[in-house]
Amino acid sequence: MQTLKYQALKINQNTQNSFEDVLVVEAPLQININNEPYTVVMRTPDNDNELIRGLLFAEDIYKSEKILITHIDKQENEIPTIINVSISKELLGKGYLNKRTLLSVSSCGICGKKELKDIKVDGNTLVQTNSFSSGILHEMFLKMNDFQHTFKYSGGSHAAAIFDKNNQFLTVKEDIGRHNAVDKVIGDLLIKEYLPNANYLFVSGRVSYEIVSKAFIAKIPIIVAVSACSSLAVDFAKEFGICLIGFTREHKMTIYSNPSLVKKATHV
Repeated sequence: MQTLKYQALKINQNTQNSFEDVLVVEAPLQININNEPYTVVMRTPDNDNELIRGLLFAEDIYKSEKILITHIDKQENEIPTIINVSISKELLGKGYLNKRTLLSVSSCGICGKKELKDIKVDGNTLVQTNSFSSGILHEMFLKMNDFQHTFKYSGGSHAAAIFDKNNQFLTVKEDIGRHNAVDKVIGDLLIKEYLPNANYLFVSGRVSYEIVSKAFIAKIPIIVAVSACSSLAVDFAKEFGICLIGFTREHKMTIYSNPSLVKKATHV
């Protein structure tokens, strides 16, 4: 369940009308690791397993292929409220030692980090040698839009999509949180054991540093956003070797890093 109907009053100049509006669901999910609370995320229900898998991967907590997820508690409407993840202690990554504070809201990637050093991401710079046409990006955005069913009903959800090197669609997920949507698509490909094929990450909103770090950890070298990019996102993208593109709308775009990879489309 990703949307609910609510009574509302719409005012337009001197007229007002009661109507039933469709809103995207935002609900808390407590994630336990080995029966100990790890964090609470505010998310849109559905694809919770993918969300958890992607989050643990991005947080450097668990990167192996298999994972045991158990639903502990649910609301009356069957929306999970507590999920436990069982992981052998020897397989827990160093990210587990740097626990978040209990609440991690859907709109803030840095929320929950305890110290400034916790936002640092380690690893080798990504090497991307294959150039691509700017025109193909618009086509891929249209493909992502086709699957944004929750957004079409509510206007309140974000989406993330992943494509491979041949510009072929791999997965798309929606959520009220930008970071959650990215975790879901990465988690989906992890479960399907298809993440090494990921080449483009599309996001429906703005790009913060954490979205760049999630792409870097997943070894996705190209990020394309419909909206703005933060200064730290650009700094990270340059450091990590990621091609970061923002304001991608109507065959227009702004390239912030690795512009040599982007070939001008013939219609631009």
